[in-house]
Amino acid sequence: MASTQTHQPMVAGGDPYDDGTVNDRANASLDDDYERAGFGGSIGWGARPAVVVIDICRAYLDPESPLYAGVEDAVASAARLVKAARAGGHPVIFTRVEFEPGGADGGIFYRKVPALSCFDRGNPLAEFVADPAPLPGEVVVTKQYASAFFGTTLAATLTATGIDTLVICGLSTSGCVRATAVDACQYGFRPMVVSDACGDRAPEPHESNLFDLGAKYADVVGEAEAVARLG
Repeated sequence: MASTQTHQPMVAGGDPYDDGTVNDRANASLDDDYERAGFGGSIGWGARPAVVVIDICRAYLDPESPLYAGVEDAVASAARLVKAARAGGHPVIFTRVEFEPGGADGGIFYRKVPALSCFDRGNPLAEFVADPAPLPGEVVVTKQYASAFFGTTLAATLTATGIDTLVICGLSTSGCVRATAVDACQYGFRPMVVSDACGDRAPEPHESNLFDLGAKYADVVGEAEAVARLG
């Protein structure tokens, strides 16, 4: 009995399912490919910015900590950003992570990442560093999950004070910075992620997450632009 199987015509490259588009995309730069697809538009700055400093604490800067990430340069950049915001009269909001000892309020996240025990109440690794650190009267958001918005009053606080733009810095780029920027977009705020003032434990997740944030959810800006805007 004759076979009823049909065969796709072969095209350049030898893949019967490739009409040339896949090879064309592989040869194009990632930026060009995303731009042609309609990603990477500009959100732009609003009228009332606030700086949000994500989880800059000793856990990421103490070489003896399991979460040490070697992000000293990013923290120094964040400190300059905070200084510019205060000098310009703009609000600065800090976030911190705190769990009940043993993680009773940490859920699946605490189970997935055992190193989060660094943020158990009373652990000195959860403390703020010397600079940047909150001043009396500045808002400190305590959270248990990646986004500064999840389970907190941050959105209500920003709305009540008329903030429309969040200048986001801190740690880590692929985790809490990314989650906060995505939620900022979803809550209707303009996320400006300051690339120099964010850090991660490896360059690859840092760069890939900045790329994806810039393509879909936020404007990624440098320290110089952010400082000038805040000034």
